[in-house]
Amino acid sequence: MLQQALRDMGQAPEREARQVAHNPVALEGTPALAIDGTERRRQPPPDATQQKAHYSGKKKTHTDKNILLVNEHTSKVVYLGPTIAGSMHDKKAADEAPIAYPVNATLNKDTGFQGYEPAGVLTAQPKKNPKARS
Repeated sequence: MLQQALRDMGQAPEREARQVAHNPVALEGTPALAIDGTERRRQPPPDATQQKAHYSGKKKTHTDKNILLVNEHTSKVVYLGPTIAGSMHDKKAADEAPIAYPVNATLNKDTGFQGYEPAGVLTAQPKKNPKARS
């Protein structure tokens, strides 16, 4: 019911990566987007090979992962990527999803996406302040 209500209001996140550039939620305000990977815990699969695929070294548990693209002006989820095994790196998951970004879009990313530079998009990644370390 929730998915249908969001679709009826035009607020459902895009599930097709190639359609992101034309999504009205992505174009609200200026095309300023943020990308991030989310992990959520799951029961360990009974099969040993599946357990290995879903084991997240970062969370020290078995997880599933999705890639999210958020409009920074409205804080609405523009794109929700497919559910993948938790052991896959954020950048690799983003590379495998052929996301089509709006023209002249800016993309904020965290360190999990270091090296992810889609064509035609201005990317920004925060840097650590060296004075904060001491």
